[in-house]
Amino acid sequence: MSLREGSLEDPQADSSISSVPHLEAKIRQTHSLAHLLTKYAEQLLQEYVQHQGDPFGLPGFAPPRLPVAGLSAPASGHASLPAQERLRLDAAALAELSPLLDFVRRRQAELNPRAACLLRRLEDATLQARALGAAVEDVLSAQGSETRGPRPEPAAAPAATAGVFPAKVLGLRVCGLYRDWVSRTEGDLGQLVPGGPG
Repeated sequence: MSLREGSLEDPQADSSISSVPHLEAKIRQTHSLAHLLTKYAEQLLQEYVQHQGDPFGLPGFAPPRLPVAGLSAPASGHASLPAQERLRLDAAALAELSPLLDFVRRRQAELNPRAACLLRRLEDATLQARALGAAVEDVLSAQGSETRGPRPEPAAAPAATAGVFPAKVLGLRVCGLYRDWVSRTEGDLGQLVPGGPG
């Protein structure tokens, strides 16, 4: 065996060793993004409420919880699922949220055309949901997990709701779901961060 032959390493062993720091960095980066977006999602929800008028900002107001096709709040048993399954659910929900947030933005442009900051936040949230979902899928891929099974097409945007109040309630529900799923994603990724709680 020559010196040259003896210096070759198993390329697969090398790639698995180098992929661990890469995976950890990807998890940390995605967790940081989710943490930042959790704050933005809360601000979006507050700004949304502020621009809807009464009764939305009044104490004790409890709007009806309209169903949103293809999407619900994180289930109570979500935390007990395996980490990769939780991340798959997070990524799928974020993919569903992006067109819903865009629908809310378009509807708010009709209802509140002068609310430039709200419209900008909704546009940003549309892009941020898509970006965070893609980053979570990258983490799943880096873990060697199947990220995309046969996933149905994202739900079509809801039909224009009859009346201003139902449209505002639907927007509130979508903004609330965005906050809930971004926060859930942050928590799920936090359990994977080296040195984190999980």
